[in-house]
Amino acid sequence: MKSPPSPTVRSVQIPEEVARRLESRLEGSAFTSVDAFVTFVLGRLLEESGGPGFTEEDERALKERLRSLGYID
Repeated sequence: MKSPPSPTVRSVQIPEEVARRLESRLEGSAFTSVDAFVTFVLGRLLEESGGPGFTEEDERALKERLRSLGYID
C-alpha cells in the first residue's frame, strides 16, 4: 500500500523569542512542535473566516485571542 504524498511546505519566519515562548507553552500539550501549533492555528483561522481575504477585524480578533492565551504581548 502506497503512502499519500507529503504536502508541499513553505517556511515562515517568526522571532526567536516568540518561538521559545511557544515551545515552553506547548510542553505537555498534543502539539509536537511550534510548526504543528502554528499550522493548526492558521488552519482554524482560515476555517472560521469563511470568506475571502483577511480583514482588519480578523487580524484584531486573532491578535486579541493570541494575547489572551499569552502567546504575544
